[in-house]
Amino acid sequence: MQKLVIASNNPGKLREFQFLLQPLGIEVLTQAQLGIAEAAEPHYTFIENALAKARHVSCLSGLPALADDSGICVEALGGAPGVLSARYAGDDPKSDRRNNEKLLQEMQGVADRRAHYYCVLVLLHHAGDPQPLIAEGEWHGEIAHEERGDGGFGYDPLFWLPELGKMSAELEHVQKHAISHRGKALRALLEKLKIS
Repeated sequence: MQKLVIASNNPGKLREFQFLLQPLGIEVLTQAQLGIAEAAEPHYTFIENALAKARHVSCLSGLPALADDSGICVEALGGAPGVLSARYAGDDPKSDRRNNEKLLQEMQGVADRRAHYYCVLVLLHHAGDPQPLIAEGEWHGEIAHEERGDGGFGYDPLFWLPELGKMSAELEHVQKHAISHRGKALRALLEKLKIS
């Protein structure tokens, strides 16, 4: 595999994928570079959304495609925002700031702050690939009472890591990728690639 299209326009995800895939010597393209619009994500599960995004991009590009669907799942909210993480506060426009504000409002007075990031990756070698490679990762922490840190994206300024005494948004890139949900999922995917 010499080229791979990332099925996302999320700049934070694209930076992470390019960083994590760099050692493989694969030319990483984005769907925006190829003029491919984002796929709809109407499904209730991360895996269905990731598969739909990968198939959409592979079909339109004629190249292997890697899609992720990920989000933050809060125990006290029954797993919300979940698959709606990127548009928790609405689509017009999508905003990390507004999503974080809504989550803080929902968590007011809630004692159980447990949460985890979840990521599922789907790699299709071609649009009709009957055996997509699928990998997943989880990253456990808590929802803080206020934002801190200016790194990362999404809910990182609210994602507290008790064992490190830091927010996800306060981690250096290398440290974050070593322990994050996306880093774990990508390492699991790379192991599957080696044996496929």
